[in-house]
Amino acid sequence: MDLKPFLISLVRSILFTGFEFFECHTALFCCWPDVVVNCAALSVHRACEMDPAAAMSVNVPSSLVNWLSSLEESNYLLIHLSTDQVYEGVKSFYKEDDEVVPVNVYGKSKVAAEQFITEKCSNFAILRSSIIFGPQTISPVSKSLPIQWVDGVLSKGNTTEFFHDEFRCPVYVKDVIAIILALSKTWISEAKQRNLLLNVGGLDRVSRVQMAETVADIRGYNLSLIKSVSASSTLGISPISFRDGVRLTLEL
Repeated sequence: MDLKPFLISLVRSILFTGFEFFECHTALFCCWPDVVVNCAALSVHRACEMDPAAAMSVNVPSSLVNWLSSLEESNYLLIHLSTDQVYEGVKSFYKEDDEVVPVNVYGKSKVAAEQFITEKCSNFAILRSSIIFGPQTISPVSKSLPIQWVDGVLSKGNTTEFFHDEFRCPVYVKDVIAIILALSKTWISEAKQRNLLLNVGGLDRVSRVQMAETVADIRGYNLSLIKSVSASSTLGISPISFRDGVRLTLEL
């Protein structure tokens, strides 16, 4: 009897950080995995800039990939969470085959991870997510979550600056989970070779100001607390117009 179609209901979830690989190795030693989802990341930009070596060590899953590659008779799918910050961010509507030009250490470490995985793994799915938002995780994270941070500063009545010309496609965490689950089910039932690179975003393209305004509207906060500022003046960049972005996207 082929048990693979039923294994999705028997999944055991084990949570580790990037520094606990050897614990992960011990936990998984008794059974070869069908699917490995790598969520480990040092994603706090300031921490990455202060310690690039740590960012590379955590964000490039070399130990994990090398161990998986060493398993005999193992046919696994590695699902790796990357970021939209592998792109330079000077135009709109990036596609998966656009050139990667990261502008910070976090983005550079994620590009290095993608390159390592594509070179070493036979089957992988790399998900370049935009801002992932949602409730606090089962294993609580110490860093500020995006919506919770906005809610926190506005609830205190603090006037806060938000960029009106930085646009992202925030994606709800359960939508990311749904994508991972769909990929896992397909792999377990079909086991067809997969080399996938996918941009993962939500339905809406919104500015930081619009994100804050949505939180304020739902919570009933005063919109005057939201101060609109330009990312170009703060960061020294000049985003292009929507029309020019469409033209570049369509390669006209």
